[in-house]
Amino acid sequence: MSTSTTTEPAVLEHRLTAMDRCDSCGAQAYIAAEVNGSELLFCAHHGRKYEEKLRSIATSWHDETARLTESV
Repeated sequence: MSTSTTTEPAVLEHRLTAMDRCDSCGAQAYIAAEVNGSELLFCAHHGRKYEEKLRSIATSWHDETARLTESV
């Protein structure tokens, strides 16, 4: 069995882009929730505002808010 290592940092692929907009205010979306087969998109502010209620009914919760504090 052979293993390989690399010194290059892993590149994270982000699912949400600048084209994805918050369903509440139109800002860039960083959170996607699937509820009843529909995808809802939220900015960090609205995602946090509705997270408690949505998590209990969402079939998936995708959070990319960590991107807001990443250094370039």
